[in-house]
Amino acid sequence: MNESILSSALLGWFSAHGRDLPWRRTYDPYHVWISEIMAQQTQMSRAVSFFERWVERFPSICDVARADEDSVLKQWEGLGYYSRARNIRKAARLICEQHEGVFPRDFQDILSLPGVGEYTAGAIASIAFNLQYPCVDANVKRVFSRLFDLDFSFKSSALHKAVARLMREHMPEGRAREFNQAVMEFGQLVCSKRPDCSLCPICEHCRAFSRDTVLFRPVMEEAVKPMRIDMASGFLLHEGKVLIQKRRADDVWPGLWEFPGGVIEKRETPEQAVVREYREEVALAVRPVEKIGVVRFCYTRYRVTLHGFLCELANGDSWEPVFHEAQEGGFVAPVDLGEFAFPSGHRKLLETMRADVRYSSLFLK
Repeated sequence: MNESILSSALLGWFSAHGRDLPWRRTYDPYHVWISEIMAQQTQMSRAVSFFERWVERFPSICDVARADEDSVLKQWEGLGYYSRARNIRKAARLICEQHEGVFPRDFQDILSLPGVGEYTAGAIASIAFNLQYPCVDANVKRVFSRLFDLDFSFKSSALHKAVARLMREHMPEGRAREFNQAVMEFGQLVCSKRPDCSLCPICEHCRAFSRDTVLFRPVMEEAVKPMRIDMASGFLLHEGKVLIQKRRADDVWPGLWEFPGGVIEKRETPEQAVVREYREEVALAVRPVEKIGVVRFCYTRYRVTLHGFLCELANGDSWEPVFHEAQEGGFVAPVDLGEFAFPSGHRKLLETMRADVRYSSLFLK
């Protein structure tokens, strides 16, 4: 394939069809960095709304550096993978300490930031600073696997190296910013998992198209089957306040807040699980009053069904919790729960309650 044909076709397509994304209006390095972290494993439409909310709350890198962890996690709430938010805060503090609050331009300095790997460093270097570094994400691997009919496993280092080499060969000098974004966007909108080759402006140059192997490129491994688990959690009200606890730093969802609960054991009802978990986690005897509802959510390879219950203390004279499984906790007013960052399942449980006439008055000031 002729280099100029490929690059000019992709750049022409991007010029005509590239999306108007907020970080593309200025290419501010801070904005590019945040957008790249947010866009990982997140649909672009959702990433945009989270990005706009984030930069309104934290207009600069030093604003992030000065914020406490709870504030950063709350702003990240809903995106998942909360270690990314913690790394952003760590990186922001490092940038303010070592680079006077100015995002570094050198590739190795970018790569040394917490939470920044080779792909993200290349994306920031090329998109923010227009430096000649390739971005090799899933979309780029899919596009080049088809253009050159590469018979490598999607997750293999061989495919990554081959695509990175081809990206460098076809990247026009001085146009890394546009070229990288063009290929990534092309993989999202045109050369997708289920492509419509009739819309492709370069299908006549695509080897997989000519060989009828498009649907076999890239070579995908068999997906790992998800693990399904059932959990139960209790919304314990006492004197108008609800009990929440903060997960430990070495636990799942570290630093996030939750209502006590856990996995339902064999031959155990959801109600029995709530009673047991409260006794084990916070040394309180509770009684499920009524079922709030059932919510479903995913994290990593797990598919979780969470049963939520409104609870009360089983004996009125014992209400001081002892937190065996959390780093801290306490009773707070339901109207103040919006100030705390919750994992997906507990956040959905709260949304269910706010929408339910039985509980909506709890959240009114």
